[in-house]
Amino acid sequence: MTHRETRGKGLRWTADAAQRRHGDSFTLTLGEGLSPYELLRRVGAEDRHIVPLTRGAAYELLLREEDDHISDLDFLDWEDETAVARLTSAGFLPAPPVTIVRAGSVPGWAYALEEFHCRTGRDLAALSERGRAFCVHRDAKGCSSVGHARRGVVVTSFEPGLPHLTKGVPAEVALGFVHDGDEPGDVAFLRFLEDELGLHIPWEETEAELPSAALA
Repeated sequence: MTHRETRGKGLRWTADAAQRRHGDSFTLTLGEGLSPYELLRRVGAEDRHIVPLTRGAAYELLLREEDDHISDLDFLDWEDETAVARLTSAGFLPAPPVTIVRAGSVPGWAYALEEFHCRTGRDLAALSERGRAFCVHRDAKGCSSVGHARRGVVVTSFEPGLPHLTKGVPAEVALGFVHDGDEPGDVAFLRFLEDELGLHIPWEETEAELPSAALA
């Protein structure tokens, strides 16, 4: 996906990029008033285990087999003992991590990106202690879900377009969001967040190195 293709898509490009790369699955989580390191700590990472990784490096680590030699990793100089030891002690090697959470920031918010899983969605209450938190996830089957917490309390969890599966306050009451069915539910909610919060996450920034944690 090029800069031209992502222009004008403040958050929606995360869903588009996932489909272009590996089918469907993605997670975008937002925590108000947090730094990237604070976000990672609140989902269980220790500072000494946080490593800067590009999206490409994270993707390589997630897709490798435990028996693969580390020389197969394009981003890593496998003869650099310091780099290998750091990745190993942080849980990125030798076995592939269950998930990698990469975190960045835009004014007023920290964001987290996961390629396949939704580990950050478990900790929305902790991520919302300074305001609001949102988690938008699409699984490998194309089903989407949204979670929202405020001031340390999970307010609602729902699947856009399937109101009978809502847990907590209905989305239209909690957030004023109604899915009209004209586009995928996760894309519709990302569009809603763009309008409500005025957020834009630069695609180029998320491709570059971001503080990252390997989590179970």
